[in-house]
Amino acid sequence: MTTPPDTAAASRLSRLSRLRASARRVALAIDARTPLGRDRGLDGLRALALLAVPTGHWLVGGFTLDADGALRNASPLTALPFLAPVSWLLQLLGIFFLVGGYASARSYGRAARSGVPATEWLRSRLLRLGRPVLAVAAVWAVLVTVLHAAGVPAATVRTAATLVIQPLWFVGVYAFITALTPWCLRAARRLGPLSAGILLVTVAAVDFLRYGPYADAVPGWVSLVNLLAGWLFGYQLGVCWSEHRLSRRTALALLAGGAALFATLLLAFGYPVSMVGVPGEGRTNAHPPSLLVVALAAAQCGAAVLLRDRIGRALLRPALWAPVVAVNLCALTILCWHQTAMLATAIPGSFLGALPGLTTAPQSTEWVLARLLWLPVFALVLALIARYTRRFEGPWTGAGRARGVIASVLAAVFAAFALGFVS
Repeated sequence: MTTPPDTAAASRLSRLSRLRASARRVALAIDARTPLGRDRGLDGLRALALLAVPTGHWLVGGFTLDADGALRNASPLTALPFLAPVSWLLQLLGIFFLVGGYASARSYGRAARSGVPATEWLRSRLLRLGRPVLAVAAVWAVLVTVLHAAGVPAATVRTAATLVIQPLWFVGVYAFITALTPWCLRAARRLGPLSAGILLVTVAAVDFLRYGPYADAVPGWVSLVNLLAGWLFGYQLGVCWSEHRLSRRTALALLAGGAALFATLLLAFGYPVSMVGVPGEGRTNAHPPSLLVVALAAAQCGAAVLLRDRIGRALLRPALWAPVVAVNLCALTILCWHQTAMLATAIPGSFLGALPGLTTAPQSTEWVLARLLWLPVFALVLALIARYTRRFEGPWTGAGRARGVIASVLAAVFAAFALGFVS
């Protein structure tokens, strides 16, 4: 006996209504538990910057299958350069560092007023950043062995290890910059936004040395200066913002000036269009950040300061606020595990052959459209992974400290493998 069509449709509508009602109750509960003084605009900016990281990596993280069925990295930007401007929208690390500088400065100030030593404050922040990184690297140290034993091609395992380790550089740079917070505060109080301007000029000078007429005589290590100055720029602006040294007029200047500098560098000075590295190109904006990245960060930070209050008002709606809370609670989990979510889909898929948008070469607009359809799958897998890995963001106490030592050893082994020091 079959269910009449009208009855089946009514049943589906009923289930959908119950799901909506349940989601609304959860959103209202989250909203009710939010402290009145919570800066929703700042949390919204952080969530936006966080979600841009996996979205960007999932869009440019293409694969090809070799004759042995092994996965190898491939970027759609190589064959589809017209996609490069998309990276301007997804490269939101400037906003991430802006919000990070603001939050760290406020946290440091509260700790100082409570009598907490600066070393203890820093230790707490670094542990919070380090635990998820150790966890993902330790898990993958075990997974490498499991995947080999399961018959996964060695090239696939190497590709996976490379993709997992790549985003973790960001946490290391962010941790180092966080340690500079006391000095950033002093600079912000003394110089205001000029303290960030000095960093921009530093990046410009290093770029001139790297790409100017005397580039052949400049040692390679000089470019590493931009690794600190480039990313510290947004963080320093955030510290200035926390000290009320970043006015709306300054924000407008950052937006307009950053956009003008960005356009000038692209049109007159031949900077690469993409914000991320493109295989085969001899020059990149990403590692270390070039002046183009800093110009984009300036424009983004100016826009973020101007839009903060408007975003905060929009997030007074429980339906919008609930997902922002969820993203912020899993910030480091998203950063550390999003590549694992993609690999958890792609590695099994590689045994099924060429799957459009997943294991086929990223060489056409059809691939882009197919990859867009895979993004919800990656997001769902990441949500499932986060359900179990979110605990790694919490403190490791008691027996957990022993696990931390073991995790550190496993993480070191995995890092050595991923970086090619061991095979």
